[in-house]
Amino acid sequence: MSEGYSVRQISGISHYSRKTIKGIIGYWLLKIPSLKNKHIKIKYLLFDGTYFRHENCLMLVMNNGNNRIVTSKYLKRENYFAACQLFKELSAKGIKPTAITIDGNTSVTRALREVWPNIIIQRCIVHIQRQGLSWLRMHPKLKPSIHLRKILLTVTSISNYQEKQKFILDFKNWENRFGKMVSRLDSKHKIFSDLQRTRSLVIHALPDMFHYLDDPNIAKSTNKLEGYFSRLKQLYRLHSGLSKEKRNNYFSWYIYFKNH
Repeated sequence: MSEGYSVRQISGISHYSRKTIKGIIGYWLLKIPSLKNKHIKIKYLLFDGTYFRHENCLMLVMNNGNNRIVTSKYLKRENYFAACQLFKELSAKGIKPTAITIDGNTSVTRALREVWPNIIIQRCIVHIQRQGLSWLRMHPKLKPSIHLRKILLTVTSISNYQEKQKFILDFKNWENRFGKMVSRLDSKHKIFSDLQRTRSLVIHALPDMFHYLDDPNIAKSTNKLEGYFSRLKQLYRLHSGLSKEKRNNYFSWYIYFKNH
């Protein structure tokens, strides 16, 4: 489940028949393991969700301290109600995190504020950069887009307060120079609307972009979870014919083995 061996390979290693191996796997895929965490020590979290073939979403919460998964939920889609339920379940177990790093989903932010009103929410700076650069395009022609792209290219390398202040000052100068003009552009035009979205992205994200500079225990991105999802999906492709129930249990077992 966690190493990617095929039934044929396991049969060869164990000397059991393929039918026996399939029976053993089927037996355990009807059961769900329980995750054991020392909840009192969990203070810094990461949260993200990923979709499998655009139909169902696996949401994970990771402990940034030891890179172990705290909890998971496999459901139809990532939204406020699903996230709120997941966070409430953690709260009921006594988890009171100091900070959490997320990709910026507003419904997830709303759920976090409801369950833990005082939690520090760190926006993933990689998501901010990636999304902004995508909207601005590789070779923009508009002067505001060219300048804003140069500013966004620096965001993932910010490691101290001086670099943070330079980023904020650069964006403030850009806003003073281009902000009003960009806001008046015709939003029906694809390039203009994407430039407006990038501007709005930075404005709304800025208050929660640099908490990691105040506390080194706060992850500045959700890259750990993205890497986790990438490895999981590679192995899951070997079992893509699983029923929905067994699929959920497969993810639970994968997480269980990776945590141990």
